[in-house]
Amino acid sequence: MRELVVISGKGGTGKTSVVASLAVLAVHAVVADCDVDAADLHLILAPKVQAHHAFIQGHEAVIRDDVCVGCGACQAHCRFDAIRQTGPESGQVCFEVDSHACEGCGVCVEVCPVKAIEFPERLCGEWFESDTRVGPMVHARLGIGADNSGKLVSLVRRRASDIAREQGLDWVLVDGPPGIGCPVIASITGASAVLIVTEPTLSGEHDLARTLSLTRHFDVSAFVCVNKWDINPDMADRIEQLARSAGAHCVARLPYDPIVTQAQTLGQAVADDPGGAFTDRLNRIWKQLCQTV
Repeated sequence: MRELVVISGKGGTGKTSVVASLAVLAVHAVVADCDVDAADLHLILAPKVQAHHAFIQGHEAVIRDDVCVGCGACQAHCRFDAIRQTGPESGQVCFEVDSHACEGCGVCVEVCPVKAIEFPERLCGEWFESDTRVGPMVHARLGIGADNSGKLVSLVRRRASDIAREQGLDWVLVDGPPGIGCPVIASITGASAVLIVTEPTLSGEHDLARTLSLTRHFDVSAFVCVNKWDINPDMADRIEQLARSAGAHCVARLPYDPIVTQAQTLGQAVADDPGGAFTDRLNRIWKQLCQTV
């Protein structure tokens, strides 16, 4: 089993569109959407959820008004300004916890003299096991303002690998998040290879350099695809030179083509049109990856 993670140094380079098309072209593959902060691969592959799971990580503080005596010790000791006064300025003072600001450190629980603060586990999101027209898919949705996106990414990858082994599938195709942060690190660590989708712009060049530095640090083989290369051919040349100097392989260039926008509008992958010229280019990329990874 081989695992290919498709990432990008910045958002909007066409990463998800490439993953969706590779999933259509692949045989015996499971797809994982690890862009848990802003998942959108489901908009193209239209998964039918077969199993739904809660993602529970960490704890959050909850103040019981019926027990709280309004001493303010919790607010005084909270370093994250997550506790605010809600009661009247005179009389019985009340406090409540801002769940988005609470870091789950538990200090308020320890300092409360009457044990009025509960500390339940925190629901941070949800993840799914689904069927699609291209095969099984594992995907997730992180809660608004929730933490632990790296742990959710690792969970999604691990379950996708388990499904591949259970069903005897050859590939795990991962739609990774953009950037170089914790979710990206959790996506690429231990992968067979990484395909970086970039674009011929100054920001694309800058972010590609950071992404290549990350793949070198974790010793993961990197491949680079320049999307919409024909909008700035000189910059496309510079980006490919940068990739080669960093030890990455340049697999292909993809032109700007309105067919990509049309496919997105229809909720389809470009490769759903098997006879198109753009599909031929994607098919060449996929065959090269199969021979190299």
